[in-house]
Amino acid sequence: MSIFKFKQFEVDQTGCAMKVNTDGVLLGALAECENCENILDIGTGTGVIALMLAQRFENANIHAVEIDSEASATADKNFKNSAFSDRLSISNIAIEHYRNARKFDLIISNPPYFINDLRSVEEKKGIARHTNDQFFEEIITKVDELLAPKGCFWFILPVKQAELLIKKTKHYGLSVSKQILLHSDQSKPAFRWIVCLNRFKNEAEIKHFYIYEAEKVYTRNYEELLKDFFLGY
Repeated sequence: MSIFKFKQFEVDQTGCAMKVNTDGVLLGALAECENCENILDIGTGTGVIALMLAQRFENANIHAVEIDSEASATADKNFKNSAFSDRLSISNIAIEHYRNARKFDLIISNPPYFINDLRSVEEKKGIARHTNDQFFEEIITKVDELLAPKGCFWFILPVKQAELLIKKTKHYGLSVSKQILLHSDQSKPAFRWIVCLNRFKNEAEIKHFYIYEAEKVYTRNYEELLKDFFLGY
Protein backbone atom coordinates (compact mmCIF):
# COMPACT_ATOMS: atom_id res chain seq x y z
CA MET A 1 0.00 0.00 0.00
CA SER A 2 1.66 3.19 -1.21
CA ILE A 3 -0.63 5.66 0.61
CA PHE A 4 -1.28 5.24 4.35
CA LYS A 5 -4.23 7.37 5.41
CA PHE A 6 -4.49 8.84 8.89
CA LYS A 7 -7.35 10.96 10.24
CA GLN A 8 -5.63 14.31 9.66
CA PHE A 9 -2.96 13.53 7.05
CA GLU A 10 -1.79 11.02 4.46
CA VAL A 11 1.62 9.37 4.15
CA ASP A 12 2.88 8.49 0.67
CA GLN A 13 5.47 5.72 1.15
CA THR A 14 6.88 5.74 -2.39
CA GLY A 15 10.64 5.16 -2.47
CA CYS A 16 10.87 4.61 1.29
CA ALA A 17 12.48 1.34 2.36
CA MET A 18 10.87 1.49 5.80
CA LYS A 19 7.11 1.86 5.58
CA VAL A 20 4.73 3.14 8.26
CA ASN A 21 5.11 0.66 11.12
CA THR A 22 4.21 0.03 14.73
CA ASP A 23 7.56 1.28 16.09
CA GLY A 24 7.19 4.67 14.45
CA VAL A 25 3.55 5.33 15.30
CA LEU A 26 3.99 4.29 18.93
CA LEU A 27 7.01 6.57 19.31
CA GLY A 28 5.11 9.43 17.65
CA ALA A 29 2.15 8.94 19.97
CA LEU A 30 4.02 8.32 23.24
CA ALA A 31 6.80 10.93 23.15
CA GLU A 32 6.16 13.80 25.57
CA CYS A 33 7.51 17.33 25.75
CA GLU A 34 6.64 20.38 27.84
CA ASN A 35 6.64 23.84 26.25
CA CYS A 36 7.58 22.25 22.95
CA GLU A 37 8.38 24.85 20.28
CA ASN A 38 11.18 23.30 18.22
CA ILE A 39 11.40 19.59 17.31
CA LEU A 40 14.04 17.65 15.36
CA ASP A 41 13.20 14.25 13.82
CA ILE A 42 16.38 12.28 12.98
CA GLY A 43 15.95 9.78 10.14
CA THR A 44 12.36 10.74 9.32
CA GLY A 45 11.82 8.21 6.50
CA THR A 46 8.26 8.76 5.26
CA GLY A 47 7.88 11.66 7.69
CA VAL A 48 5.16 9.91 9.70
CA ILE A 49 6.59 10.73 13.15
CA ALA A 50 7.10 14.38 12.24
CA LEU A 51 3.51 14.57 10.98
CA MET A 52 2.15 12.98 14.15
CA LEU A 53 4.10 15.45 16.27
CA ALA A 54 2.84 18.35 14.15
CA GLN A 55 -0.71 17.18 14.88
CA ARG A 56 -0.06 16.73 18.62
CA PHE A 57 2.01 19.87 19.28
CA GLU A 58 0.08 22.62 17.54
CA ASN A 59 2.58 25.39 18.28
CA ALA A 60 5.75 23.47 17.41
CA ASN A 61 7.97 23.79 14.38
CA ILE A 62 9.33 20.43 13.26
CA HIS A 63 12.48 19.93 11.22
CA ALA A 64 13.38 16.50 9.85
CA VAL A 65 16.68 15.03 8.69
CA GLU A 66 16.88 12.11 6.24
CA ILE A 67 20.01 10.69 4.57
CA ASP A 68 18.23 8.86 1.72
CA SER A 69 17.42 11.29 -1.10
CA GLU A 70 14.32 9.48 -2.38
CA ALA A 71 12.83 9.07 1.09
CA SER A 72 13.64 12.72 1.81
CA ALA A 73 11.78 13.82 -1.33
CA THR A 74 8.77 11.70 -0.39
CA ALA A 75 8.70 13.06 3.17
CA ASP A 76 8.96 16.60 1.82
CA LYS A 77 5.94 15.93 -0.40
CA ASN A 78 4.02 14.49 2.56
CA PHE A 79 4.84 17.59 4.60
CA LYS A 80 3.75 19.99 1.86
CA ASN A 81 0.50 18.10 1.30
CA SER A 82 -0.45 18.24 4.98
CA ALA A 83 -2.40 20.80 6.96
CA PHE A 84 0.79 21.41 8.96
CA SER A 85 2.98 22.34 5.99
CA ASP A 86 3.93 25.75 7.38
CA ARG A 87 5.50 24.10 10.44
CA LEU A 88 7.36 21.22 8.74
CA SER A 89 10.69 21.23 6.88
CA ILE A 90 13.36 18.70 5.92
CA SER A 91 17.08 18.44 5.12
CA ASN A 92 18.47 15.64 2.95
CA ILE A 93 21.68 15.11 4.92
CA ALA A 94 23.38 12.67 7.29
CA ILE A 95 22.83 13.70 10.89
CA GLU A 96 26.57 13.94 11.59
CA HIS A 97 26.82 16.69 8.94
CA TYR A 98 23.70 18.58 10.03
CA ARG A 99 24.30 22.06 11.46
CA ASN A 100 21.82 24.38 13.16
CA ALA A 101 22.32 27.20 15.64
CA ARG A 102 18.86 26.47 17.04
CA LYS A 103 18.46 24.31 20.12
CA PHE A 104 15.60 21.80 20.11
CA ASP A 105 13.11 21.16 22.91
CA LEU A 106 12.45 17.66 21.58
CA ILE A 107 14.72 15.44 19.48
CA ILE A 108 13.20 12.16 18.34
CA SER A 109 14.44 9.18 16.35
CA ASN A 110 13.44 5.73 15.15
CA PRO A 111 17.01 4.91 14.09
CA PRO A 112 18.60 1.97 12.24
CA TYR A 113 19.20 -0.87 14.64
CA PHE A 114 20.95 -3.89 13.09
CA ILE A 115 24.48 -3.21 14.32
CA ASN A 116 27.27 -4.87 12.35
CA ASP A 117 24.85 -7.57 11.18
CA LEU A 118 24.47 -8.99 7.70
CA ARG A 119 23.05 -6.26 5.49
CA SER A 120 19.83 -6.69 3.58
CA VAL A 121 20.21 -7.55 -0.08
CA GLU A 122 18.04 -4.52 -0.73
CA GLU A 123 20.49 -1.64 -0.45
CA LYS A 124 17.91 1.00 0.51
CA LYS A 125 16.46 -1.16 3.26
CA GLY A 126 20.00 -1.79 4.44
CA ILE A 127 20.53 1.95 4.89
CA ALA A 128 17.22 2.30 6.72
CA ARG A 129 17.66 -0.62 9.10
CA HIS A 130 21.38 -1.28 9.48
CA THR A 131 24.01 0.74 11.26
CA ASN A 132 27.27 0.33 13.12
CA ASP A 133 28.53 1.20 16.57
CA GLN A 134 29.94 4.51 15.32
CA PHE A 135 26.48 5.69 14.25
CA PHE A 136 25.20 5.60 17.82
CA GLU A 137 28.22 7.63 18.90
CA GLU A 138 27.50 10.17 16.15
CA ILE A 139 23.81 10.46 16.95
CA ILE A 140 24.32 11.03 20.66
CA THR A 141 27.10 13.55 19.97
CA LYS A 142 24.72 15.47 17.72
CA VAL A 143 21.89 15.22 20.27
CA ASP A 144 24.18 16.68 22.93
CA GLU A 145 25.04 19.55 20.56
CA LEU A 146 21.47 20.35 19.50
CA LEU A 147 19.39 19.63 22.60
CA ALA A 148 18.13 22.59 24.62
CA PRO A 149 19.12 22.61 28.33
CA LYS A 150 15.64 21.49 29.38
CA GLY A 151 15.03 19.44 26.24
CA CYS A 152 14.48 15.70 25.87
CA PHE A 153 15.59 13.03 23.42
CA TRP A 154 13.15 10.21 22.65
CA PHE A 155 14.04 7.08 20.69
CA ILE A 156 12.87 3.52 20.07
CA LEU A 157 15.18 0.52 19.67
CA PRO A 158 15.32 -3.22 20.31
CA VAL A 159 16.42 -3.96 23.87
CA LYS A 160 20.09 -4.79 23.17
CA GLN A 161 20.65 -1.70 21.03
CA ALA A 162 18.77 0.54 23.45
CA GLU A 163 21.05 -0.61 26.27
CA LEU A 164 24.08 0.20 24.11
CA LEU A 165 22.86 3.70 23.27
CA ILE A 166 21.96 4.44 26.91
CA LYS A 167 25.46 3.41 27.97
CA LYS A 168 26.97 5.92 25.53
CA THR A 169 24.81 8.79 26.79
CA LYS A 170 26.37 8.78 30.25
CA HIS A 171 29.50 10.45 28.86
CA TYR A 172 27.36 13.40 27.72
CA GLY A 173 25.50 14.13 30.95
CA LEU A 174 22.28 12.57 29.67
CA SER A 175 20.29 10.10 31.72
CA VAL A 176 17.09 8.08 31.37
CA SER A 177 13.99 9.98 32.45
CA LYS A 178 11.34 7.60 31.14
CA GLN A 179 11.47 4.08 29.79
CA ILE A 180 8.51 2.36 28.13
CA LEU A 181 8.90 -1.37 27.60
CA LEU A 182 6.86 -2.55 24.61
CA HIS A 183 5.41 -6.07 24.67
CA SER A 184 3.35 -7.87 22.05
CA ASP A 185 1.19 -9.20 24.90
CA GLN A 186 1.46 -9.96 28.60
CA SER A 187 2.97 -13.40 27.98
CA LYS A 188 5.99 -12.09 26.06
CA PRO A 189 9.12 -10.15 27.09
CA ALA A 190 9.67 -6.61 25.86
CA PHE A 191 10.81 -6.46 22.23
CA ARG A 192 11.41 -2.69 22.06
CA TRP A 193 12.26 0.10 24.49
CA ILE A 194 10.99 3.63 24.04
CA VAL A 195 13.36 5.85 26.01
CA CYS A 196 13.41 9.50 27.04
CA LEU A 197 16.77 11.07 27.91
CA ASN A 198 17.35 14.48 29.44
CA ARG A 199 19.97 16.39 31.42
CA PHE A 200 18.31 15.90 34.81
CA LYS A 201 19.37 13.19 37.28
CA ASN A 202 15.89 12.08 38.30
CA GLU A 203 15.01 8.47 38.95
CA ALA A 204 13.74 6.87 35.74
CA GLU A 205 10.01 6.24 35.37
CA ILE A 206 9.49 2.74 33.94
CA LYS A 207 6.25 1.57 32.34
CA HIS A 208 5.08 -1.48 30.39
CA PHE A 209 2.91 -1.15 27.28
CA TYR A 210 1.07 -4.11 25.73
CA ILE A 211 -0.14 -4.07 22.12
CA TYR A 212 -2.40 -7.15 22.06
CA GLU A 213 -4.73 -8.61 24.67
CA ALA A 214 -5.44 -11.65 22.46
CA GLU A 215 -4.54 -12.78 18.95
CA LYS A 216 -5.39 -9.94 16.54
CA VAL A 217 -7.19 -8.06 19.36
CA TYR A 218 -5.57 -4.78 20.38
CA THR A 219 -5.53 -3.65 23.99
CA ARG A 220 -7.71 -0.76 25.07
CA ASN A 221 -4.56 1.27 25.82
CA TYR A 222 -3.28 0.77 22.28
CA GLU A 223 -6.57 1.83 20.69
CA GLU A 224 -6.94 4.80 23.05
CA LEU A 225 -3.39 5.96 22.29
CA LEU A 226 -3.90 5.91 18.52
CA LYS A 227 -7.57 6.91 18.25
CA ASP A 228 -6.67 10.45 17.12
CA PHE A 229 -4.59 9.06 14.25
CA PHE A 230 -5.95 5.78 12.89
CA LEU A 231 -9.13 5.77 10.83
CA GLY A 232 -10.38 2.51 12.33
CA TYR A 233 -10.67 3.82 15.90
